[in-house]
Amino acid sequence: MTINTIMVIGAGQMGSGIAQVCAMAGYNVFLHDLQEEFVQKGIQSIEKLLARAVDKGRMTEEDRDDTLRQLHPSTSIQNAAEADLIIEAVVENMDVKTGIFKMLDDIAPKHAILASNTSSLPITEIAAVTNRPEKVIGMHFMNPVPVMKLVEIIRGLQTSDSVYEVIEAVTTKLNKVPVEVNDFPGFISNRILMPMINEAIFALYEGVAEPEAIDEIMKLGMNHPMGPLTLADFIGLDTCLYIMETLQEGFGDDKYRPCPLLRKYVKAGWLGKKTGKGFYTYS
Repeated sequence: MTINTIMVIGAGQMGSGIAQVCAMAGYNVFLHDLQEEFVQKGIQSIEKLLARAVDKGRMTEEDRDDTLRQLHPSTSIQNAAEADLIIEAVVENMDVKTGIFKMLDDIAPKHAILASNTSSLPITEIAAVTNRPEKVIGMHFMNPVPVMKLVEIIRGLQTSDSVYEVIEAVTTKLNKVPVEVNDFPGFISNRILMPMINEAIFALYEGVAEPEAIDEIMKLGMNHPMGPLTLADFIGLDTCLYIMETLQEGFGDDKYRPCPLLRKYVKAGWLGKKTGKGFYTYS
């Protein structure tokens, strides 16, 4: 199967990043969201990143212009009828995602592959709402998408070998490294990362050390580029909480119990960098 046109659902930070790398790889790309202002914000973010790449000599002006020509703003879900591959990158909520996949299943061509950028939700459950579960797969990109090389490719229970092979080839064409993972809560990245972040929050909650000390120990002692509390702020504390709840529910194991301090911060609206306050304060 040949992939020519890709539709990305969700023009936020992840969706716009995915659309950018797809367009840079030469694919025809629809960047879709509910409102024109959301789509334009995503396009503007891409334009800014491409301009920076040109300024730093990492991209020619011609390549930038070619990339932008491949991008098409969309506010009509009917554009899915033209896509060979659709990558959903909306909020990490099962009801929202399954609602989108039901619509896409009705609109997209029979040959089209439906992929989710979910960071923790089961692909098998998402696939079950469609009439093409063998063509549903997970493509978990890392943030920021244009920079990070990894894409976790998650097979659902019914994902076909041929669909996996197509997605592996697409990922490689995007200049990313595909890594195959089976469908378990949190996959590999967040199954390992989030409990570490949660444990760092417990250390703070129990008064073992201040945030700066916890982060410094992990940076200098474990050679992590960013401390776990800073990373949590960048990910979003609401997202961290949601993934920990998904892990706890999926495995039924209390070792994934979210720290009470994490719950308290989320209830206070302290969600990290995006709200200006989390474990640190951002201007």
